[in-house]
Amino acid sequence: MKLKREVKMIRKHLIMCAVMLSIFLTAKMFNYSAPSSLKTLIHIRENPKKVNIAVDNYYNSLSFADENIPLGDSRITSKMKKSLKAHSHSKLQTARLHGHASKWFPIIEPILAKYGIPEDFKYMPLVESGLKAGISPKGAAGFWQFMPQTARDFGLQVNEDIDDRNNMRKSTVAAAKYIKALYREFDSWTLAAAAYNIGEGSLKRQINRQKQDNYFKMKLNRETASYVYKLISMKEIIENPTRYGYTNKASRLLAKADTKKQPAFPYPVAKGNAPGTNELLIN
Repeated sequence: MKLKREVKMIRKHLIMCAVMLSIFLTAKMFNYSAPSSLKTLIHIRENPKKVNIAVDNYYNSLSFADENIPLGDSRITSKMKKSLKAHSHSKLQTARLHGHASKWFPIIEPILAKYGIPEDFKYMPLVESGLKAGISPKGAAGFWQFMPQTARDFGLQVNEDIDDRNNMRKSTVAAAKYIKALYREFDSWTLAAAAYNIGEGSLKRQINRQKQDNYFKMKLNRETASYVYKLISMKEIIENPTRYGYTNKASRLLAKADTKKQPAFPYPVAKGNAPGTNELLIN
């Protein structure tokens, strides 16, 4: 009697196992044969994916001469982040850029304004030369790093006795004229900046070859491809210095929030260079 009961129990267990196995196999067959849209729906319900739709508003707000960097392009955002990091105080370990800017910006700004050039171009000589007179291995010289012939084309004297490229006011007037000509050529301030770096002929060839006239989406040589990013980075560390680790007095004076509260020319300069002298007049 006891043996019969045990046999019945075993049969019952075997039948239950067979039923469960049958259900499992049927479900598998249904899954393989189900339409892909249904399978996707089932998968999403079982294991929902988190979609990151957050947009980094800070990086998307960055611009040069009121031309914003393109939205939603991870490659461009990544390049911008790298450039900003490279210009942080922890990387450069210097506050001299702010000191030079506080000295020369009051001279550069009114000249650019007179010629209708966006104020953001005042950061160009910081990128080109660190706002220090000097000559490059290629022969470019001065605050705006003019090549000799380009300097002469825009009214500067460059000879054995005189080099106007090292005169801040004269070279800024020449740079303003040159940038304005580049803008007329390309109808874009970012392209004008790129052309200043690579030359208008080279940039035109790249635009025609790539059939693309958005600077941020073009493929250019390494220096030119990073040039506008450097300008934006320089603008950011000057206008928002504490964000990037700059805390000295010159940094605070140049910060965006303080520009209307602080004196425009906080540091003494050499005789003849102070604003208000005849030398500041733009012809």
